[in-house]
Amino acid sequence: MTMSGWAEARWLVREAFADAAALAFPVWCAGCGADGRVLCAACRVALVPRVSRRTLEGGLSVWSGGEFDGMPARVLRAAKQTGQGALAAGLAPLLRASAEAAASSAAVDVIVRVPSSRAAVRRRGFVPLEQIAARARLCTTGGLRVVRPVADQRGLDEASRHRNAEGSMRVRRVVAGLRVLVVDDVVTTGATLHEAAAALRAAGAVSVVAATVLQTPRRR
Repeated sequence: MTMSGWAEARWLVREAFADAAALAFPVWCAGCGADGRVLCAACRVALVPRVSRRTLEGGLSVWSGGEFDGMPARVLRAAKQTGQGALAAGLAPLLRASAEAAASSAAVDVIVRVPSSRAAVRRRGFVPLEQIAARARLCTTGGLRVVRPVADQRGLDEASRHRNAEGSMRVRRVVAGLRVLVVDDVVTTGATLHEAAAALRAAGAVSVVAATVLQTPRRR
């Protein structure tokens, strides 16, 4: 599950540049708003993994490193907006812990990231999940691709999210006979992960489990 030394070195260099820029320009902590760094020491310490498991409709097991609420949610939103290496590094332990929990439940041959749309990659210039996974030292692959655009999931109910995601992904590498761990940033209704797992199984994956950085708290 560990990334290569060369890949890790690239991310360390990128974060060093981000930290140097923070010395030249005023910055505020994404978690609490304190000035000084994009993620203060207190918020970094507070990002402690609290791994939980849920089972989606269809039987996909998903482990998450924390809840998408409060400070962790603010940090993840900022990481997706800015691409700051320090934010990805702060969130990395959550993804690492959830991935390890998932892998301990079932043997894993390959870790596949849920893909970002081409439009999102062009708009941001980076892939947030790839940054977090690299900081978590997970050797992930872009084994899935988006084959049709989907609407913004925000504001959609669970049934609409599943219809929106249906048929949106295809496998871009051989997974036949492999046991796959699929990772994403947040699980809400599970529509995206459900579609990713369906595409992987259709391509011959023998088993699929999932891990995310955070999960949206479920309504009681």
